[in-house]
Amino acid sequence: MTAAPQPAVSSGTGAQALERGLAILTALADGRRPLGLVELADATGLSKSTCHRYVASLVALRYLEQEDGGRKYLLGPTAMHLGMAAVGTLDVARVGARSVQALADETNHTVSLTVLDGADIVYVDRRRPGRAGFRIELNIQIGTRLPAYCTSMGKVLLAHRDPASVRAILDRTDLARRGPRTITAREELVSALAEIRRTGLALNDQELTAGLRSVAVPVRDRHGNVCAALGVAVHLSAWNATAEAVVARLEGPLRHAAQEISRRMGHLE
Repeated sequence: MTAAPQPAVSSGTGAQALERGLAILTALADGRRPLGLVELADATGLSKSTCHRYVASLVALRYLEQEDGGRKYLLGPTAMHLGMAAVGTLDVARVGARSVQALADETNHTVSLTVLDGADIVYVDRRRPGRAGFRIELNIQIGTRLPAYCTSMGKVLLAHRDPASVRAILDRTDLARRGPRTITAREELVSALAEIRRTGLALNDQELTAGLRSVAVPVRDRHGNVCAALGVAVHLSAWNATAEAVVARLEGPLRHAAQEISRRMGHLE
């Protein structure tokens, strides 16, 4: 069996060597392009000679690769293998927990994260604001299922499925009226889904139940696929603004939180 290549770096403590090597890898990951030695030294705060020694070791271990005649460096197969292995173990609820709670605290409204299972959404996380905000009591908890067609998060998830899958889901869905503004006509729902896919944002204006509005956006995985939906729920008794005003206030923070979760899931825009 061929022995693994040994690092050339011998100076510094083990912890220091690890920190410096990781700093170089992080600089390349953040830069998202090949970097030269001077750029890496500037990004990490290392001297050019010190940076060169660590880069040589990382190339030998296949954490880095050289291109442009050896003048620039990019992440190598070993680093990519570790990155993909880490992303493959990610769970959207665990990854998104901090962002979901932060969004609830920022907006002072309940925030949820859901996935699609057949014709239903399933709640995988649900957070209330830490301070005294308005609490929506709908007996919804992690694991609760609701029909996708009459929820903002469900419409986001349906909108980003392929048309054949959506047709199959709608074929077995009873578009019953659940709130005063539930979309019960299939053609109208399909049209609404097309617009949601275009804008990346869904509004539910009392479609699930009277007095409840919600706004939702997609969360993407490392392949760019929509793997979950993030939504903020607002009750008219707490905020009786127009639907347009609700969207205007919540869209920015909601998209920012979804982008952060997507980034942590490995999605690079």
